[in-house]
Amino acid sequence: MNPQPDLRAQLRRGVRVIADHQAASGAYPACQEFSAYSGYCWLRDGSFVAEAMSRQGQPDSASAFHDWCDRVLADRQGQVATLVGQSRDGRVPPITDMLPTRFTLAGESGSDPWWDFQLDGYGAWLWAVHQHAARHRLPLARWQRGLQTACDYLAEFWNTPCYDWWEEHVEQRHGSTLGAIYAGLKACSSSPGLDSGRQTRAADAAARIKHTLLTAGVSPGGQLSKWIGSNEVDASLAACVVPFQVVPVGHPTAEATLAKIETDLLAGGGVHRFRADVFFGGGQWPLLTCLLGWNQARAGRAAQAAELLAWAVAQADSDGLVPEQVGAHRRHPEHQAERIAKWRPVAKPLRWSHDMNLILAAELGTTLENR
Repeated sequence: MNPQPDLRAQLRRGVRVIADHQAASGAYPACQEFSAYSGYCWLRDGSFVAEAMSRQGQPDSASAFHDWCDRVLADRQGQVATLVGQSRDGRVPPITDMLPTRFTLAGESGSDPWWDFQLDGYGAWLWAVHQHAARHRLPLARWQRGLQTACDYLAEFWNTPCYDWWEEHVEQRHGSTLGAIYAGLKACSSSPGLDSGRQTRAADAAARIKHTLLTAGVSPGGQLSKWIGSNEVDASLAACVVPFQVVPVGHPTAEATLAKIETDLLAGGGVHRFRADVFFGGGQWPLLTCLLGWNQARAGRAAQAAELLAWAVAQADSDGLVPEQVGAHRRHPEHQAERIAKWRPVAKPLRWSHDMNLILAAELGTTLENR
């Protein structure tokens, strides 16, 4: 760990970690150095990476990623049309027929086994591409087929149980998954890249998602739930406030959710995923620490946000590389050895970790374009 890194130097290092390893196809590899992730790009991770690059003066990199997503989805437009048709005929497609959560860098589905049915990445991409296009005044028609495919897929299947951000609990409807889908479909509801029929379907689905989350998805304590029917909190739920805006900053549900994350999951300066997490012993995640900081910054609590950013940046090693998680406060250390035996040490550098540093820094007013 680098105890007192220079912020701008670490931000520049983060941009290099992302840009130097971006595939020729435009895909962002999650972590080439970690066996389970090598050779793959997740729509979820990549969408946040693209948002960071878009904010930090690298719009061409972000556009190249969105071009890759558009090609990946356009290639599967017929598959989605078949799935939607089956659903409307009253047939439930098996999850093995659904779109995967990650793709090879060339845009193929891949052959390695994975917990593959996750819907949040498609919502995150729809949100991110709209953010990028608006920020840099780019025509959404450039990504039209991808927009159509993702919109059709999510408007039909948003309420289907699937794996969460962490590849767990396929039987549940997860709060952060629904939040990502909401953000994507909300963007589609007024998107100039889509026809009026799709806009209407997206708006209707987004409204139903919000209603579901704010009724069935709120715990007795007033905070959003890890999944529908759970009383537990997950750090990823912060995304339902910022950036996905299911509830606005300052809303009682938003404040209760952030407060519960801090109470249950913030320890030693960093944020855990959830209380029962045993992955590599259940350490703290820099990317989730920055997600909480992003929320604090938007809520006007800049000092708290800056503390969280400082902690996340300080997790970089002497080469400036930030891992997926760190272990000073592992909740279940007895499970660490089994994961190392299976996959070797924790993923590093994780592009998603670097990009969240970049996003939070930009939110606090520090970008590489500012001198």
